Amino acid sequence: MLMFYIVVGFVFVVVVLVILVALYMLQVLNFMVKQATRERAERLGIPYKEQPSFWAKLWKESNDFSPIENEADITMKHTYDGIRELDNHLPPWWKWLFYGSIVFSGVYFVVYHMSDTLPLPLKEYENELALADEQARKLKASSPTAVIDENTVQLVTDANALADGKTTFLNNCASCHRKDGGGDIGPNLTDEYWKHGGSIQDIFKVVRHGVQATNMIAWEGFISPEKMQNVSSYILTLQGSSPENAKKPEGELYKPDATQPSSDSVKVQASL
Repeated sequence: MLMFYIVVGFVFVVVVLVILVALYMLQVLNFMVKQATRERAERLGIPYKEQPSFWAKLWKESNDFSPIENEADITMKHTYDGIRELDNHLPPWWKWLFYGSIVFSGVYFVVYHMSDTLPLPLKEYENELALADEQARKLKASSPTAVIDENTVQLVTDANALADGKTTFLNNCASCHRKDGGGDIGPNLTDEYWKHGGSIQDIFKVVRHGVQATNMIAWEGFISPEKMQNVSSYILTLQGSSPENAKKPEGELYKPDATQPSSDSVKVQASL
């Protein structure tokens, strides 16, 4: 994407430069035409009168100002504190916009309210929600691991998944929690005390969103949901490993419910 933005920026700069050069060349050409016309008039002994430019003509026609010398013709017959009021008409550009808005409102009414050719904002919003729901269902059906979050995360026991979680832990988490999970800058992950809950859902949530005002960053966007599930499951295999010089317990004691899977079921797989 960086290369794409660089190319787009380069093209934009080139286009701007081309436009500036074209405008400059037009100015030069206009000056040369005026100079040739002036010299021709001098040779023929004709008084030279400079013609207004295209923009000057457009400005005059779109505003249709009344000349100052004709103000007496449009002066109204009453004054306020010595101030004369002129009966100026609306400028053409204002009337063009007004007529255009009338035409637009008619087209809008027919297209949106009479023929249902295009949806109204509320209907368009509902259509977008339905489309998003359909895309989410297709994504879930095609790649179940792409929609793993703290509500759908599961404690994995597969040896390959736990090995992947260990690799992720060593590459990204060991610098703060130590390779054995005993804790350094981050808390000890081998005891039963947790600051933000010790379930697989709680651990996944912390890995995904991080913890504000701490060194625990949000890993969402850096590693996939599947890898976050694997590393969260691997962390639970460190329970009770009792590494040397581990940090003191922090947080509250966590005991899993009877309905929740125990980390003991994955420890054997993690040791393989």
